[in-house]
Amino acid sequence: MKATGIVRKFDENGRFVIPMELRKQLSMNTQDDAVEVFVEDDMIILRKYEPSCVFCAGMENLVGYKDKKVCKKCAEKINILFED
Repeated sequence: MKATGIVRKFDENGRFVIPMELRKQLSMNTQDDAVEVFVEDDMIILRKYEPSCVFCAGMENLVGYKDKKVCKKCAEKINILFED
């Protein structure tokens, strides 16, 4: 893990701002970008959210269905289940 030397305080509603320099570094420039939150021991870890397949966690050749992402390989396997 790399230290940035940046310190931010929470506001009265428990929010803090991710500095613009870090958002640019992670290509997070719009309101639509999302962040995943993890807890490990005494650390809160933030990571840019990248959608992945709900079945295998793959990140290539994704197709959307009802706000979920499925890779083409898993979609093909599901289709085989319903063939006659």
